[in-house]
Amino acid sequence: MAVLDAPRVRERTARPARALSADSPWLIVACGGLVLAGAALLFRIGADAQWLAALGRLIARRHAIPHGVPFALAATGHWPNPIVLAELIFAGFQSALGDSGLMVLQLTAVTAALVLVARDARGSGAANLGTGAALTLAGLAALPSLAIARGQLFSLVLFPALALLLRSEARRPSGRIWLTVPMLALWSNLHGAALLGLGLLAAYLVFARARRTPRTAAAVGIAGALALLATPAGLHTVSYYHGVLTNVAAQRGEGMWGPLTLASPLDVVLAVCAGWLLWGTWRARAAWWELAVAAVLAVLTVQAARNGVWLVMFCAVPAARTLAPRRALPLLAPVAGLLAVLALGVAVVRGPLPIGAGPALVADAVASAHGSPVLGDGVIDEQIALAGGRIWAGNPIDAFPRSVQATYLDWVDGRRSGAAAVGPAVRVVLVTRGGAAQTLMARMPGFTAVRADARAVLYERTG
Repeated sequence: MAVLDAPRVRERTARPARALSADSPWLIVACGGLVLAGAALLFRIGADAQWLAALGRLIARRHAIPHGVPFALAATGHWPNPIVLAELIFAGFQSALGDSGLMVLQLTAVTAALVLVARDARGSGAANLGTGAALTLAGLAALPSLAIARGQLFSLVLFPALALLLRSEARRPSGRIWLTVPMLALWSNLHGAALLGLGLLAAYLVFARARRTPRTAAAVGIAGALALLATPAGLHTVSYYHGVLTNVAAQRGEGMWGPLTLASPLDVVLAVCAGWLLWGTWRARAAWWELAVAAVLAVLTVQAARNGVWLVMFCAVPAARTLAPRRALPLLAPVAGLLAVLALGVAVVRGPLPIGAGPALVADAVASAHGSPVLGDGVIDEQIALAGGRIWAGNPIDAFPRSVQATYLDWVDGRRSGAAAVGPAVRVVLVTRGGAAQTLMARMPGFTAVRADARAVLYERTG
């Protein structure tokens, strides 16, 4: 009897060994957990987050979509607003849990993105260790995008979801390709990167699907383009996308639109990891449509480093097939998993990293303004809006006339030409301590610093 049970005993004792083997599925969980933990530890609220919540609150309270940006003094009536759904979601999470609500929303999106990329890689034939390694490289390269809450968090989910669907269709074409149409419609109601999703779909249709079913490819392409217009702005959604792509910050390459540069350590990490994943994509003999997408994303990343997140997420899937395990690493999964759990625990207890002005100083600025606009730089303008105050100009920057955009950005950069932003209507200015705008305000006649905290300085007009 003991002899008969021996194989079963060996099978039971072999299971733990397989669970910690070089190609255990737990490696994917551990590597993904490390990326998530890194995003949680470095998490902070970024630009393009709090104005979404502020506008969402107004929409929820009025039960109507206002014209332009109602908390801004400069003219914005021409601005179409297709992303109402995103504004309402941000407002809901922020109202319920404060900044921690946005942290929950961001980390949920990061988790979903990692799951989708891992599933796509495994479905493409990658090993567990290769998938884990690709997730780690992509997460390290895209950490600034993963750790900062912005409106693009919706795209962090929808971009890999669309790529997963298209790769599945490339392997086995079916009627599921039509799911891309409602996906793009939803995406267009959440974030402007839906335009990137349309480009991804077009590349697959042109280089792959059109050869097999040209009529279906043409129909899906037309329907996908029209789906971007299924927003509250309707046909004016085209103007919204044009404004996003041609705003003054984008043309100057400033802020989030800054180009890839070797002077930035984070950009160097992005360049190294992205180059590794691009080489892996080539070695994996990816399909022509995948190579075309990778090439376009690489160019976009050089032009604006913020696009690097899409490049590494897309290339992580084919590159994972080339990252095969060379030796057993039995302790990798448990050690990485333990580190991830500890880091996540620390991040949850600590909460988001502080940024911008403190709540008390923001409240003082709004009270001192007595209904007049407060001029703020960085994320401070969005803090003012979320606190119920008014701003002269700020985010969303593309909502303002180009002359106002240029003047405001000049003021943020500390240029003399930006002094025009401190017009007669502005009585209160709140700026980041040590920033270029504070240097300009320190020399500005008629303004005095009256209060400050660790991160910001409050100026008021005298006389």
